[in-house]
Amino acid sequence: MPRISITARLSIDETELTESFARASGAGGQNVNKVETMVQLRFDAANSPSLPDDVRARLIRLAGHRATQAGEIIITAQQHRTQLRNREDALARMLELIREAAKPPPPKRRATRPTLGSKKRRLEGKSQRGETKRMRGKPAHD
Repeated sequence: MPRISITARLSIDETELTESFARASGAGGQNVNKVETMVQLRFDAANSPSLPDDVRARLIRLAGHRATQAGEIIITAQQHRTQLRNREDALARMLELIREAAKPPPPKRRATRPTLGSKKRRLEGKSQRGETKRMRGKPAHD
């Protein structure tokens, strides 16, 4: 069974992807009315044995409105005039979505306290601004 490599450690079986074709909507003249160029690529992420649980959860969350209630991800491609280019486009978008989900989330930021030097610089800057504003006032009468 051919496998599609997503990352160095993650790949999915091609049989997990299903394609269906339909006539594309929009402008295109006579071609759009007789040729099924639109591609719907489906991937059942919820039941895929290839995905670890954390990647599966991130993938379904990242897919947003493209994911069904059952956890199936549907990518529709109809930009191009040929079925082949739309198939390639749909597959590329699906793989990019899975690659994005495979990236681990960045670690949470640890709160740190400001250093003594940064506190002093901040207070010095405030006093300098105050002095500049004080100098803008009317001259004092002696």
